[in-house]
Amino acid sequence: MREETLPGGNTTGAVLIDGVVHKRAAPWTATVHALLRHLEEAGFDSAPRALGIDDQGREMLTYLPGETIGGREPWPDWASADSMLVQVGQWLRRVHDLTADFTPPADERWFIGGEMGPGLIVGHQDAAPYNAVVDGGRLVGFCDWDIAGPSSRSWDLAFSALSWVPLASPPDGTPSSSHDPQEQSRRLHLLLDAYGYDGDRRAFGAVVPQRARRQAGVIRRMADAGDAASIALLPIAELLERSAIDVEALPDAFWLH
Repeated sequence: MREETLPGGNTTGAVLIDGVVHKRAAPWTATVHALLRHLEEAGFDSAPRALGIDDQGREMLTYLPGETIGGREPWPDWASADSMLVQVGQWLRRVHDLTADFTPPADERWFIGGEMGPGLIVGHQDAAPYNAVVDGGRLVGFCDWDIAGPSSRSWDLAFSALSWVPLASPPDGTPSSSHDPQEQSRRLHLLLDAYGYDGDRRAFGAVVPQRARRQAGVIRRMADAGDAASIALLPIAELLERSAIDVEALPDAFWLH
């Protein structure tokens, strides 16, 4: 059987064999597969379906057909389209609603740690453009569920706001003032409205830098431990830390609808 290497996959890599995705399994794979089966049973078709483990110990997932960013620069136009931002907000809300009653297996284990509890949902935790699968102008879904885990709704939504609005600082190191704050604010509220977010939006503004710093901290800790993928992501950690500072500098009016 011929293995086709799929683009992306900074942490685990993936190959396609006879239309099925095969990826290196991890200690949390069984819990993530239980989550994906929960979504499947709920009729949610915008996530891969778990197909078990192959004879090499790799996890098997259905393939979401469509276009991905892969290693392309610049990103395609759909990554900055308002229509896609709306679909992302709707997708996140559907996932959060469906996972609010998820019962994990007894040996629950997540990449991000923690356990399910009252008031929590299971977030994708990396629903960014580079994990999106798109067909024309339609969001097919998100791949790469490895770091999914329990959190508040705002925590998961904050990371998507960083990457889709974007609230993240310019990656080339130019000052954040190169962003149009009015346009950023408009797109932020477009995302939150599509989600149906009814929380305090100024309070959400405090969650975004917290999430950015936590993500950066995870990357740095894993890099310090010698993880090759995390070492390669150190520039992303720096970007996230710079983004946290820039987001905290935004005025209160930015977060008001």
